[in-house]
Amino acid sequence: MGKMLRHGYTTGACAAAAAKGAALMLVRQESVAEVSIELPAGVTAGFGLHGQRFDAASAACFVIKDAGDDPDVTNGAEVHAVVTVNPPSPPSPEEESHIVIQGGIGIGKATKPGLAVAPGEWAINPVPRQMIEEAVRGVFPAHFSPCSILVTISIPNGEALAQKTLNARLGIVGGLSILGTTGIVRPISAKAWTDTIDTALDVARACGCPTVMLSTGRTSELAAQRHLEEAGHALLEPGRAGTFPALLPEEACIMMGDHVAHALKACSQRGFYRPLLACQFAKLLKIACGHENTHAAASDLDLATLRGWAERQRLPQPLLDLIGGANTAREIVVAGGFDTDLLKLVCDHASRAAHSYAPDVFPSFLIADYTGKIAFSS
Repeated sequence: MGKMLRHGYTTGACAAAAAKGAALMLVRQESVAEVSIELPAGVTAGFGLHGQRFDAASAACFVIKDAGDDPDVTNGAEVHAVVTVNPPSPPSPEEESHIVIQGGIGIGKATKPGLAVAPGEWAINPVPRQMIEEAVRGVFPAHFSPCSILVTISIPNGEALAQKTLNARLGIVGGLSILGTTGIVRPISAKAWTDTIDTALDVARACGCPTVMLSTGRTSELAAQRHLEEAGHALLEPGRAGTFPALLPEEACIMMGDHVAHALKACSQRGFYRPLLACQFAKLLKIACGHENTHAAASDLDLATLRGWAERQRLPQPLLDLIGGANTAREIVVAGGFDTDLLKLVCDHASRAAHSYAPDVFPSFLIADYTGKIAFSS
């Protein structure tokens, strides 16, 4: 039996904890080593504080993000909070203190519609924002005079870390997002990826993209983008070469990874009924065989299924023999010279599988070879 994987905490939880720690130091005028906060998941979590500093007007500290056993690029990042207080203008004892939450160094800003925050706003999502506000408001006692409280969240290396994410494509520039709906990061969870797919599709819809291209990986995506751009150039009138833009805008290119069923259902929910789907042959075969997640390790069964399809379609005997003796799908398609009849056969079955997940979605397939080109399109 494998060891139990350790959960971690979201950037939103870390930001709320750091903000609470800074607020406590500001009120008490003494250093605070750790804090506990209530997470949206309904549990209490403790966080150690670092870099404590305070004076009469402001306080600051940071929490080191622990993502547990999840392979998160933000694991180990310092999530800083500075809490600054100013007198109200004019003072009014009947009013609550006014809390403003903003981003600092390493926190991105939204630039496209369809995100959880509006264009121009700091990329601090609604649930983390609520967590931060509740954590800070709970520190200031009821008898405290109302005041204006500014909370600034920052991640010093956030801009560099963001380059390892899909933030720029989603329309978040300048740094990371402060995320999380439960406060907890579940290790090796697919939810972070499927949430990104949903967000990317929301952005594509908000930007008015007529369709989207789903890809299983970056290699397939790049091959498909080149293919579509070349197809666009081929439609140009003489003398206008080089003026045709990429056929699909960046917002329309969605990295779905292995989550094909989720991506197709999400397309249906957002009105993208004719998506393009870019992949290599091995992933195409898994889609055709009905794997909702193409990471499924069932290759022997997939090849046997392919052999049955090919026999019923009466494909040439050399191709049947190749399928029968091959160890991998890649071996079949490469040795078979990317046979058009074989690729069409598997695309047809992949289309049927897609309809089983989303009956109103009719994908077209772009099948990438292993040299960075599209070998077949349906």
